[in-house]
Amino acid sequence: MTFKFNNLRGDIFGGTTAAIVALPLALAFGVASGAGPIAGLYGAIIVGFFAAVFGGTATQISGPTGPMVVVFAGVFAAYTDQPELVFTSVILAGLFMILFGLLRLGDYIRLVPYPVISGFMSGIGCIIIILQFGRLMGHEPPSGPLMALASIPSAVVDPNFSALAIGIITLAVVFFWPARFNRYVPGPLAALFIATPLSMLFTGVPILGEIPSGLPEMQMPMLTADTAFLVIETALILAALGSIDSLLTSLVADNMTRSRHSANRELVGQGIGNSLAGLFGAIPGAGATMRTVINIRSGGNSRLSGALHSLILLAVVLGLSPLASMIPHAVLAGILVKVGYDIIDWSYLKRAHRGPRWDLILMILVLGLTVFVDLITAVAIGMVLAALAFIHQLAKTQLANIDTIPGRDLSTNEAELLKHADGRIAIFDFGGPLSFGAAADMGHRARERTSGKVSSLILDFSRVPFLDMSAANAVETIIQDGKNSGKRIYLTGLHDDVHAVLKGLGVLDMVPPEQQKGQRMDALTEALSALSGPKGAMEPA
Repeated sequence: MTFKFNNLRGDIFGGTTAAIVALPLALAFGVASGAGPIAGLYGAIIVGFFAAVFGGTATQISGPTGPMVVVFAGVFAAYTDQPELVFTSVILAGLFMILFGLLRLGDYIRLVPYPVISGFMSGIGCIIIILQFGRLMGHEPPSGPLMALASIPSAVVDPNFSALAIGIITLAVVFFWPARFNRYVPGPLAALFIATPLSMLFTGVPILGEIPSGLPEMQMPMLTADTAFLVIETALILAALGSIDSLLTSLVADNMTRSRHSANRELVGQGIGNSLAGLFGAIPGAGATMRTVINIRSGGNSRLSGALHSLILLAVVLGLSPLASMIPHAVLAGILVKVGYDIIDWSYLKRAHRGPRWDLILMILVLGLTVFVDLITAVAIGMVLAALAFIHQLAKTQLANIDTIPGRDLSTNEAELLKHADGRIAIFDFGGPLSFGAAADMGHRARERTSGKVSSLILDFSRVPFLDMSAANAVETIIQDGKNSGKRIYLTGLHDDVHAVLKGLGVLDMVPPEQQKGQRMDALTEALSALSGPKGAMEPA
């Protein structure tokens, strides 16, 4: 934990600008979560400060984000009368993130395929928009995207026109605010300052109401036998989402600053922030892309800017909460609609038709599951399908690399020996790593390419750095089939790892040691010599 003061002016300006942007978003996320605006503000303060101090991305600004709020809001709605259970899930989520960091899982979390990430992020964007539609109409929508979606027709038929007018003004500001003004007054803050005073000209506009001021109260963790599964499941989802969200933002920060973040340290920092946030009744958070980008563009380049962003928000909470109580729900809903719109991966959707069709199908599937089922199911199914698709493609590539006579990269001498063999010797070149994806068809490929008058089969492993259990079983099948058909079997080019696997499984016991050669040339020479022997290649190995 070190602070650098060589860019003090830039860090102050970056932290201040990030705090200005974070203020309306924190209020909006707090309301959307069900825990209230003050919980959103303290989420930005606590997670933002401790993630900046202990995290692994110097320029990252952390706080409540769309993905985290969507999951948190679901569990908060289920246990509104037991908030201690809800915040226990936040505390546990933070502890899980710390554990992820200590186990050095940060590098693995980034291996989630892009179509899966794009699908669930876009799905979360859609959920945010669906949940805010009712508030734009002046109504309080039910929790959950499906119920909120079902309530939209009734909200459209019976709108609160005053709230709708304020919502439309807010949407116009956040969507059409000139980019050149963003450096001085970001669009969300401009919408807050413009639409809130205008709302006083209307009657019947729902507002936030009284917001508690002062420091938050501690929420002691509580876990019961009948709620343990849901709380732990929610904590794991929050931890996974927060980890992915934060590390993706870290990659954006790296690209802008030409630096390199520490993924595992970032998870520890985010975990500390979220554990403390849950302990003080605040909503969870993660690295926030938009606020991080604004911090960097405004001059922030060290963890000091993130810490200052939180301290400025704390000053606002302690001194200006009475003014915030006048903010209409429709204003915050309009701001969140823009957040949801920005989360949707429009960039990919616009060019998806030019990429692999399967990736687009996977993205849309994950998006649909995120909106209409739940996030964990969407990500789990997306990961499984992406892995199966990759294995299928890998298996096709591995099988395509398998070749026989005349083989690949044969030397002049090897080619001459094969010519003398007159088709009675086959080299089965595996061509590269062997995995279970290719194992099922490997034996068939060998039988197909070594039929006819082939009497000696050389299995060349020189291009195979490793193989798994399934591939080893396939090799065993090839050897057994060859022996059953009277072929003499030779093994050549076995790397140490491959040799160890085949030896451990007893596969090497099927081939006499004198027919296990280090070089392919040695195997060819002996196989050709065996052809001219009294029993020829018909002598079983």
